[in-house]
Amino acid sequence: MKSSPFRGGRLAPNGAKLRYAAREFARTPANCPPWSRPHSSATRRSEHCSSGSGPDRCRTPGGTHACVCPSASRRWQGTTRQQPDDDREPSMSDKPTVSVLGTGIMGAAMARNLCRAGLDVRVWNRTREKAEPLAADGARVAATPAEAVEGADVVLTMLYDGRTVLDTLGEAAPALRPGTVWAQCTTAGTDLVGDLAAFAREHGLVFYDAPVLGTRQPAEAGQLTVLAAGPQEGRATLAPVFDAVGAKTVWTGDDGASGSASRLKLVANSWVLAATAATGEVLALARALGVDPQGFFDLIEGGPLDMGYLRAKAALVLDGKLSPASFAVTTAEKDARLIVQAGERGGVRLDVAAATAERFARAAAQGHADEDMAAAYFASFDEKGAQTPT
Repeated sequence: MKSSPFRGGRLAPNGAKLRYAAREFARTPANCPPWSRPHSSATRRSEHCSSGSGPDRCRTPGGTHACVCPSASRRWQGTTRQQPDDDREPSMSDKPTVSVLGTGIMGAAMARNLCRAGLDVRVWNRTREKAEPLAADGARVAATPAEAVEGADVVLTMLYDGRTVLDTLGEAAPALRPGTVWAQCTTAGTDLVGDLAAFAREHGLVFYDAPVLGTRQPAEAGQLTVLAAGPQEGRATLAPVFDAVGAKTVWTGDDGASGSASRLKLVANSWVLAATAATGEVLALARALGVDPQGFFDLIEGGPLDMGYLRAKAALVLDGKLSPASFAVTTAEKDARLIVQAGERGGVRLDVAAATAERFARAAAQGHADEDMAAAYFASFDEKGAQTPT
C-alpha cells in the first residue's frame, strides 16, 4: 500500500409466495421465450421482467402483468393469485446462454453476476489468466472467441475499445449464428458504432449499443446503469442479462446503429473524468500551499459544492489506496480522447477534456497506468516520487 501524499490527511465521514395461474402461462404465445413469461412472484421480477419503464413493466402482486415478449401479437393481461406449488416456472435451461468476451475489471464482475443469476455463461479473455477465476463461479472458460460464442443466445462484449471489439468478433465470426443478440457494452465512442452495426448486419446479429455507467464496485454489486439502444425484438432475451448486471436500464432508442446510447455515455463520462481531474488538482494545490485538505472538505460540507464522488476519489489518494483500480488511468485516458474526438466531430472544442486526457497520459508515464484514475493527481508534479513524502 502506498503512503498518503498528505501527512495526517483525513476525510470527513460521510410471506406467501404469489404465482400466476397455470392458465396464464398457457395463454402466453408459444413463441415467447420462457424468461419473458409472467413472473411467478414479486421477488423474481429481475429474473423474468423487462428492466425498462412503461407498459412492459410488471405490475405489483394482485395487479396485472403485460407480457414483455415482442413477438406476442398483443399483451396478455392476467391477475396474480396464490397457486399450488406445481405451477410451471422457467427452468435453468430456459434462460439464455451468454457469452462474455472480455473479463477485465468490468467484464469479470458482469460475468460473475450473470453466473449468480443462474445463467449459462461462457467467458473468454485474450489473457486467459484473467478469465480462469470465473470457473469457480460456474462459468465455462473458452480458449477462443469462436468457442465462447458457439451456441450462445447473447454475446456481450466488454473489451478495451471498438477496434478490439471488431477484431475479436472477427475471430468469433465462424461460430456466430444468425439471430444471436449482441450487447456491445464496450465504451467505443461514436466513430466506430456504424462499423460495429455493419458487422452485426453482415452476420445476421441483433445489435444493441449498450455501454454501462459505473466502475468496479457497482459492477461487482450488479448495480451498473445500462444505457441501451436496439430493436424491440430482442429485448426480452436481454432482460435477464441486463437485470443481472445492472440496477436499471435506460433505453435511448430502437436503433443501435444510431449510437444514441454511446453518445449519452460520452456525455456522462465527460463529467466523471472532469470531476476526477479536478479532484486531483484540488489536492495538489492544497499540498503546494500547505493547506490541510480537510479544511477544504469542512468548508464545502453539506453545501452545493459538496459531492460524494469528490470525497471518494480524494480518499483513494489521501489513503494511498489506488490499487486495485475501480477504473484504470489508461482506460480513462482512452475515454477522454474519445470525448475530445466526438466534440471535434460535433464542431465544439472541449478544452477540459483535452487537458484531462493529457493528465492521464502523464500519470501513466509516471508508472500509474494500472492504478485508479484518481492517480491523475500525480500528473500535477514533474517527477515521480517528488510528490510522495518519505
